[in-house]
Amino acid sequence: MNTDFPIKLNLRIDWSDLDYFRHVNNVAFFRYIQTSRVNYWDSIRLTKHHLDTGIGPLLASSKCEFRKPLFYPGEVTIEAGVDFIKNTSFGIHHRIFNENNELAAEAQDIMVMFDFNRNEKILFPDNFRILIEKIENRKY
Repeated sequence: MNTDFPIKLNLRIDWSDLDYFRHVNNVAFFRYIQTSRVNYWDSIRLTKHHLDTGIGPLLASSKCEFRKPLFYPGEVTIEAGVDFIKNTSFGIHHRIFNENNELAAEAQDIMVMFDFNRNEKILFPDNFRILIEKIENRKY
């Protein structure tokens, strides 16, 4: 599992994120994770590549372990780092912290590189591996 989290994002907790019990609903956690995931993609220009070519990531799995409730008003900091890069897939590990820097949740995403034009998975492109290795400061 990743120990470095080079990509960080701060988000405000919205009142609409709350559930009946007045804490942030689990669905909102997954929106925070999605925002972090796309923020990572943007940092390596993967989102733009997908829009330009039709080749990009396809989410295969997302899981979250909840550690501490979040409340409104408040803010979260989400850290993200790549856990692994395989032949056609890669994983991002996220950590969500409350405004007191307490760990509220950890999540793992697995994406498959996909050619949406041909409707098939593809090998993980070397140019994105190089960008990730530079950001993460390690080899995969």
